Amino acid sequence: MNSVKQSTKGSLYLIPTTLGKTPENNTIPDFVLQKIRELDFFVVENIKSAVRYLQWVGDTVPEYEIEFRVLNKKTPVHEITSFLKPLKDGTDVGLMSEAGCPAVADPGSELVRLAHSSGIRVVPMVGPSSILLALMASGMNGQQFAFHGYLPIDSAARRRQLRKLEQESMQNNRTQIFMEAPQRNDALLNDILESCHPETRFCTATNLTLPDEQVISRSIDDWRKSEEIALGKNPTLFLLHRSP
Repeated sequence: MNSVKQSTKGSLYLIPTTLGKTPENNTIPDFVLQKIRELDFFVVENIKSAVRYLQWVGDTVPEYEIEFRVLNKKTPVHEITSFLKPLKDGTDVGLMSEAGCPAVADPGSELVRLAHSSGIRVVPMVGPSSILLALMASGMNGQQFAFHGYLPIDSAARRRQLRKLEQESMQNNRTQIFMEAPQRNDALLNDILESCHPETRFCTATNLTLPDEQVISRSIDDWRKSEEIALGKNPTLFLLHRSP
């Protein structure tokens, strides 16, 4: 009988993090926590925040024995390619985003692509995704949806983009999902309420999974009639849907 040669390559574990500071664990499964505690090599967006997360997990490999590599939007591809070496040498590596699931609206997707190209096993792990949580809670179409990341910073360009997204939503029955830097939340909210059609449904999903979580989903007309809401500098997902 011919023996099957086993691969000596490591696996790339896609490790979710919490969406913010939580007093207790209500989002990360125990088997994910256990895998985190076994790893001594991580690719992260920011080392300081990654270390804080590992401290929150507890009972991990001592920090001085862990190797970190930084992967953010400024990391050149040739440097990301170098992160494959420990995987090729047989070391398991954990990829972590600043918040939520890595490689989704996150620069880590490039490392995942390169891992697949090199025949490295990629293991997605269970944890919170703000995009999916917001969609689940919105009451909007979960069969057809699109995530657009950040809209233009310029107010006039942003309003044009909002009207375009609204039109596309009506044509394709598609939920449109986007985000904003927290300091511009209220400016975006104002542009949406002033630019969109009264019958368009609009949802804000703020501080998801945290004690002060707030999800509001109603028509633009009802938003305009309600008391003024200030989102402040809290992480928020925005969703629009205009029925055909």
